[in-house]
Amino acid sequence: MNSTAIPAVAEQFDTAEQQAGAARLGMWIFLSTEVLFFGGLLLAYTVYRYRYGDAFAEAGRHLSDLIGGTNTAILLASSLCMAFAVRAAQLRQRAKVVRLLLVTGTLGLCFMVLKGVEYHKDYVDQLVPALAFHWEGSGAGQAELFFWLYFCLTGLHAIHVSVGIVLLLVFAWLARSGKFEQNRTPVEILGLYWHFVDIVWVFLFPLLYLVGHR
Repeated sequence: MNSTAIPAVAEQFDTAEQQAGAARLGMWIFLSTEVLFFGGLLLAYTVYRYRYGDAFAEAGRHLSDLIGGTNTAILLASSLCMAFAVRAAQLRQRAKVVRLLLVTGTLGLCFMVLKGVEYHKDYVDQLVPALAFHWEGSGAGQAELFFWLYFCLTGLHAIHVSVGIVLLLVFAWLARSGKFEQNRTPVEILGLYWHFVDIVWVFLFPLLYLVGHR
């Protein structure tokens, strides 16, 4: 491939820089809508956490701090790898981009495996609302509300992680063929998406897992 080739510019743009800027703006707008989406659920959680503090604290103690903490470390490491992948794309280091995207995707898979283990534990412990929920003691309805919000928030986050993993694998395959050597913008946009996924978890972990700690 000719290293001096100019990236293709769509007819609605004057320059490659303008096209890249529009792509980044589009991703930021998309992420803004995602912030509003998760923000509404987090606001509901905050309100109910304030209203049913004791019941939410007791429910939070049934979550696995070890799995949650490990998954936090995994996502933070994946975010670092994604940042290195973007830098490698800027430097046109094809092999390095491929490796780093694959490592990021692998870390995402590790996150999902641990999340699956935790969901199975929740099912065995009968903490899944409307499917297998049993609560001993007072505040059963309030505890069930906590787990409704827990599964909504972590489930939606898991969907976003799964989408990101698929994109990482696809981008690694495309990078291997030199797709991004002349146009690194798609890798940068994927990086924004993956960092957003990580940031959401950074909020979810203390709110959900550490809620029962005094």
